Amino acid sequence: MDERRLGVGILGLGMAGGFMAPIVANHSHVSLVGAADLDPVLRERFTRDTGLPADDSAEALFKRKDVDVVYIATPHQFHAVQAIDAMEAGKHVVVEKPMALSLADCDAMIEAADRTGRVLIVGHTHGFDPAPRAIGDIVASRRYGPLAMITMVNFTDFLYRPRRPEELDTSRGGGIFFNQLPHQVEIARVIAGEPVRSVRCVSGIMDPSRGTEGHLAALITFENGAVASIVYSGHDRFDSDEFHFNVGEIGYPKTASHGAAWRACQKLETVGAETEVRRDRYGYGSGAFRDLKPPPHQPHFGVLIASCIEADLRPSADGLTVFGIEGAQEISLRGRETFAGHVNVWNDCFDAIRGARPALHDGQFARTTLLVCQALLESAREGREVFL
Repeated sequence: MDERRLGVGILGLGMAGGFMAPIVANHSHVSLVGAADLDPVLRERFTRDTGLPADDSAEALFKRKDVDVVYIATPHQFHAVQAIDAMEAGKHVVVEKPMALSLADCDAMIEAADRTGRVLIVGHTHGFDPAPRAIGDIVASRRYGPLAMITMVNFTDFLYRPRRPEELDTSRGGGIFFNQLPHQVEIARVIAGEPVRSVRCVSGIMDPSRGTEGHLAALITFENGAVASIVYSGHDRFDSDEFHFNVGEIGYPKTASHGAAWRACQKLETVGAETEVRRDRYGYGSGAFRDLKPPPHQPHFGVLIASCIEADLRPSADGLTVFGIEGAQEISLRGRETFAGHVNVWNDCFDAIRGARPALHDGQFARTTLLVCQALLESAREGREVFL
């Protein structure tokens, strides 16, 4: 394949698509050529800002000849059918996490990629962040001996951000098991580089008004004996970014606002009002993502410590700190791409399409992440260890 830029069409201009649009528009290997969304407000904003067409259906976007790759950022329940339709229309696909809501759908997507010869990548962007990738490289090199343990802790306001109804229904792919846990599982798998042997999880619903699990504590055991312990809470109380140098997930300095999302949520009287606020606060062209400046620090997903036999490795605000018996050593990761995780998804896509190397986060890799998340949910509900 030649070195020309790939034309990218964004399907879904909500939170994920709205954030990714400027990343694509400013990438060196891809070009933003259009979008599609059912919401006329989002379509109007997109065309107003970019001068590019915005279709009202996935089918119209798939028919466009200038679209080489479709970025699918629609609700989870549509990922499988839309990815398959896009590949059958000759498009490569980058799909948001989770890949799908069932292993059968994942298998159908993988089969479609094999049958059509299209590249299928799942955009678990935090697995592409600089620090987890650097730690994974160090672990693979055994510079500090074998990996023994990974510790991950994240406390956020996830549960009280404006939501569509299905985002609060676990059976429909809502809640932390399908929306937040995949990031932590993905990061752990990138670092460990080993198959998962078993999982154990405890979770629950502390706020029945939200109707889905909002916290969990999990243990993942890998085939080589290494273990990852994962804690997540989305109840808008403590903010674990206070443990990460007061830097937010994307990389901007942050002042904690404990309970602010909960208080705002209580003022929304109807489901329709919450859905509208979600669009206006997080959709394409909203205040949350409009005119984003490059963040001064690297992205992250909570506290992360990887423990090897001879050293502990922890992401810092701008790099990686190695804690060994002779003290602490800082490894700078400055100079990496701005919005690195999101940019690296498109680097991976471009390299895979032009045949430079296989995709790092292809369908099989993402299917396993979903398998692990489903096993953790099963473990929490049945109160037992689940073997993969």
